[in-house]
Amino acid sequence: MIKQLTNEAKAYLENHEQFIQDLLFELCAIPSPSNHEELRAEFIKNWLEKLGCEGVYVDDALNVVYPYQCEGKNDVLCIMAHTDTVFPDMEPFSVKVDGNVAACPGIGDDTANVAILLTLIKYIVENKLEAPKGVLFVLDAGEEGLGNLKGVRQIVKDYAGRIGELVSLDGGYTGFCNKAVGSMRYQIELTTEGGHSYGAFGNRNAIQRMASIIEKLYKIEVPVDGDSKTTYNVGMISGGTSVNTIAQQAQMLYEYRSDSQKCLDQMGVWFNKIIEEAKKDCIDLKVTILGERPCMGDIPMDKQADLEARTTEAIRTQYDGNIGTYPGSTDCNISFNLGIPSVCFGGYLGKGAHTREEHIFLDTLPVGTKIVAAFLLDYFA
Repeated sequence: MIKQLTNEAKAYLENHEQFIQDLLFELCAIPSPSNHEELRAEFIKNWLEKLGCEGVYVDDALNVVYPYQCEGKNDVLCIMAHTDTVFPDMEPFSVKVDGNVAACPGIGDDTANVAILLTLIKYIVENKLEAPKGVLFVLDAGEEGLGNLKGVRQIVKDYAGRIGELVSLDGGYTGFCNKAVGSMRYQIELTTEGGHSYGAFGNRNAIQRMASIIEKLYKIEVPVDGDSKTTYNVGMISGGTSVNTIAQQAQMLYEYRSDSQKCLDQMGVWFNKIIEEAKKDCIDLKVTILGERPCMGDIPMDKQADLEARTTEAIRTQYDGNIGTYPGSTDCNISFNLGIPSVCFGGYLGKGAHTREEHIFLDTLPVGTKIVAAFLLDYFA
């Protein structure tokens, strides 16, 4: 059983409800596309240092790392929230508030959870709480698509053998992710001789050849492994020069996903076969891996079950609805694959993630903050 929040902790969080909202809005205004998280990383590092946190650093992956009483300990909790968003904008966003709704690209995924985690660090530091196992706080970079989980990869490398559990604060609190969905993501670029649409009619057209590849990819019948789910998608295609030009070049972005490594591997076999056949019918075909996320590894199930039970208990302290569990593609993919017990859940409710209409419901922030606090403070004496 997790410990209940003390009256002191509850009062602190209630007194900081406006603080969290203000911090969230301030973070939203700091651009942080995947692979360009420098500005948020600098802000967060300075914020923590002004709070009195010692030993804060930004690593090579642009993670902001704060080891709290971790020295000499090899069973630490790593708890993280990612600083990057899917949006490429380097101009500041502004939050629009309409009653209980606060809207801004990236406000929920994952800026709300960053604000919550920072506020809880503030409580822990100000009250000088003791962490028997040590807690590794990470505001990590590169969780979203083209970030390819660079942040968590760096953390598990730097703290290899020392992380006992990993928790990613991402998403909401009506359930949690307890299984990894692996994926492979590619950019495929095809080149032909092209030419004038009339004068060189009959030359190979890169767009047509790419369309042929896509047609074959979409005829794949996804493999099945028990109750697994496997998917694929062409997310973007471009190419050509003008209406009267036989296209010399075309490219597309393609991915396949599965919660089964067996199915993921089979998709790879079929994908590679289609690509090899296509190479015979063009001048050049280049495949670049953009992302690779692994599936589950060999996790000690007793420890995983205990972590999931404590997560459920923490959510139950504030939420009485149905708590679902689901597979997902999150920072936990890396820790799952390495056999580290992990879960992913968050501290808000909202809609429209990964769209410019993304929004959260402000009255869920205090609820979610108490849920995350109930979970996290259980690791402290």
